[in-house]
Amino acid sequence: MKLRKLGTTSQNGGCPTLYETDTGDIVVQGDKLTDPEARQQLSDVLAGEEFVVVPRALLTRFAPEE
Repeated sequence: MKLRKLGTTSQNGGCPTLYETDTGDIVVQGDKLTDPEARQQLSDVLAGEEFVVVPRALLTRFAPEE
């Protein structure tokens, strides 16, 4: 799989960042969601899935439009 960096709102080169795969899927880099109350509200979580927190500004600025 090849990734293309779409953009970041980070000031220091870390997360959050969006990438697009060579198949058109989006990969999100962000801080892991660790709040226990928030995690209890998640549903249909499959093995191997993880959740990250992404600022809305990152998605609206860099996510490709269809």
